Amino acid sequence: MSSSEQILLGIDLGAESGRVAAGRWDGRQLRLEEVHRFPNGAVEIAGSLRWDLLRLWAEIQNGLALAARRYGSAIVSVGVDTWGLDFALLSRSGELLGLPFHYRDARTRGGIERASATVPRAEIFAATGIQFMEINSLYQLLALQAQSPEILEAAETFLTIPDFFHWCLQGTRAGEFTNATTTQCVDPRTRDWSRDLLGRFGLPARIFPEIIAPGTRLGALRPEVASHTRLSGVEVIAPATHDTGSAVVAVPMSRRAAYLSSGTWSLLGAELAAPVLTEAALRRNFTNEGGVEGTTRLLKNIMGLWLVQQCRRAFEAAGRSYDYAHLIALAAEAAPRRSFVDPDDPRFLHPTDMPAAIRDFCRETGQPIPESDGAIIRCALESLALKYAVVLSWLEELTGETYSAIHVVGGGAQNELLNQWTADACQRPVIAGPVEATVLGNLLVQLGARGELRGLSEMREVIRKSEALKDFAPETASSDAWAEARARFAALLP
Repeated sequence: MSSSEQILLGIDLGAESGRVAAGRWDGRQLRLEEVHRFPNGAVEIAGSLRWDLLRLWAEIQNGLALAARRYGSAIVSVGVDTWGLDFALLSRSGELLGLPFHYRDARTRGGIERASATVPRAEIFAATGIQFMEINSLYQLLALQAQSPEILEAAETFLTIPDFFHWCLQGTRAGEFTNATTTQCVDPRTRDWSRDLLGRFGLPARIFPEIIAPGTRLGALRPEVASHTRLSGVEVIAPATHDTGSAVVAVPMSRRAAYLSSGTWSLLGAELAAPVLTEAALRRNFTNEGGVEGTTRLLKNIMGLWLVQQCRRAFEAAGRSYDYAHLIALAAEAAPRRSFVDPDDPRFLHPTDMPAAIRDFCRETGQPIPESDGAIIRCALESLALKYAVVLSWLEELTGETYSAIHVVGGGAQNELLNQWTADACQRPVIAGPVEATVLGNLLVQLGARGELRGLSEMREVIRKSEALKDFAPETASSDAWAEARARFAALLP
């Protein structure tokens, strides 16, 4: 390792796994090395789904200790990004109140309708700019208010999951902007908590901490953390703590393009200078989330590769084990464009049997029922590609822009079959990569905070210098077949 090389650590937690990764910065390129990976997922207890934050914190410390042994004093900073929506509550003395719920827990079902009876949907959207999903933090808080009011009464501080881990690392109680906006509790105009809306719901505005910008330097590690991990002189920097916020930083956009962050969830959108709070944005259920440098990420959440992940688990439970490469090969062999599902139908949020849920949707909508494992996976992937096409058309309606390409980042960028079908369904070139956009974006914001890079343009130039990208062009021979498929798919949407 060069004596001039700096090491930055990115703690990147997803719904299925977490890792501690190191970014090796030589002043021009950023090279990524995985230090420690560990599983994550919902823990079922007493009929509810929770996150085991203490185990995750133990794994994070293990990863930091491994990094200290590998890189020593070259490590200069660390930051955390995670999924959005979920949160922890701390008491005044710093006690964790309760076991944080998983966003797929059933307690929020019907939450949007109950909330809209108190504050109309249009007024909630005007106050937050966020799309309506029953898993949003707002409905989780209202469920807590109804079912466990004593927890809310004892709370001193609301922290989203990455904010909680920054508190574990450094001690600051603050809410980083990009993740705070996902809660449906932040005013997109003032960029502060929407206190009037919180008051109308009877939620305690006092528990919401100061909102800080991505790239805020929080300070040194807690002494006990530094001692336990043998890290010294390491600074904690809040990146864009929402995983999509970090991923968008690492989208190497050089022209007017849309982005697609593809993983368990798919998030398709564009980077704008200001939020779009029109009636059309409300009707299309788009969301305005915070980005780096004060930008807005106008996007729509789509169920994503969760459909494939859950099918794989169901196949395995039935005694048929596949790796993802095998599943994609089976899908490629299945008959094309026979049956489709709306990935965002509520039945797919947390079904007990995903293949059965897919077959049920096809049966109820009068389509051929996919029987083989390959046909089911093909149905899921083609449906995602077609949903991307529909959402892209809505995005262009809302912004008045035509997007000349789609940049796909995240784990789904490795799925070449889905990338090609996305290009075909959307009739746009697809540029795939980087796969590790989330943690790369985390590290780039840390570099910016340390004065190594100036702004998003320099951060994205680093990606172009450091990462290999792959292009997928729409296949003209199948354009008519995909146009017919788009028409059939659109008829299935509510």
